[in-house]
Amino acid sequence: MNVYFRKEENFMKVGKLDWKDLKSIIDENRAVKRKDVRIRSGIGEDCSVVNFGDKECIVSTDPITGAGLNSGRLAVHINCNDIASCGVEPVGILVTILAPEDSRLEDIRQIMREMSSEAGKLDVEILGGHTEVTKAVNKMVISCTVIGRGDRGKAVSTSGAREGDDIVVTKYLCLEGTSIAANDFEGKLKNILTSAEIDEAKNYINYISVVKEGVLSGKFGVNSMHDITEGGLLGALWEVAKASEVGFKIYEDKVPLREITLKICKKYSIDPLRFISSGSMLITTERGRELVHMLENCGIKASIIGKITGNSYMMVGRDGVQHQVEPPQSDELFVLEEKLK
Repeated sequence: MNVYFRKEENFMKVGKLDWKDLKSIIDENRAVKRKDVRIRSGIGEDCSVVNFGDKECIVSTDPITGAGLNSGRLAVHINCNDIASCGVEPVGILVTILAPEDSRLEDIRQIMREMSSEAGKLDVEILGGHTEVTKAVNKMVISCTVIGRGDRGKAVSTSGAREGDDIVVTKYLCLEGTSIAANDFEGKLKNILTSAEIDEAKNYINYISVVKEGVLSGKFGVNSMHDITEGGLLGALWEVAKASEVGFKIYEDKVPLREITLKICKKYSIDPLRFISSGSMLITTERGRELVHMLENCGIKASIIGKITGNSYMMVGRDGVQHQVEPPQSDELFVLEEKLK
């Protein structure tokens, strides 16, 4: 479960809910705990897993609220990525669209065209859902639920990280955030990026899916996985550590980032390690080098950036100084959007 808002003077800020508030809400509202639910809601757990005989059903849900263009494409991938973080393939998706009063029918058609195209690439069926125009929103909101299927007992959890594990990330961080910035605020970025760089950044949306590396890593056998979404790398690490009751130590100079991302982050004082990063999977395993070798043989870049430790949450900066990592707060995407309005 992956939604944070921070509370301040009884008002909530944009972003994910404070983890303590979220945990208390979850813990206070468990009316039933069924025996056939193997993995259930908790801090950092994106999916629930339900046993069905010799198979198990993996279920996850997520909204799209931070993007304008390509929201249909993103909705498919961020939800299917959650299923892939369990090491299994997604099977079907349910779609809810809440449209504001000034929406056009063509807007909804475009979203569904995007979703149909991306779901087709993943062999995922659109199973159904709900669509309405409502006064309750002032911007298009898309919320999806995805279902996956795997062999009983095989789904990987967020909470499986073990002390001594290598921490591996795939591809590059901030692909989603960089793509959203280039697509939604192209005009504002022309003063720091060339036309070719803007086109490249827009194209990062084509690398948002982590289904391939998730399924491959599940077959390889890893201890935990978590797709890096809102809150960025540090938010994802914090969630894995909290769920697994361990710590971590990473090295900033080992984190893979594109030069275009760094230019945007430097110009607008954005922390790339807290910038929304769908397109990169966070994996922990005691066989990090073997995993990296396997993924790269399959055409997927992968990097070891640190280790799972006892209980402290630490990052060694580029200057060699060690810093404690604080709990996740509002994603830097929302900060960037305010600066680019």
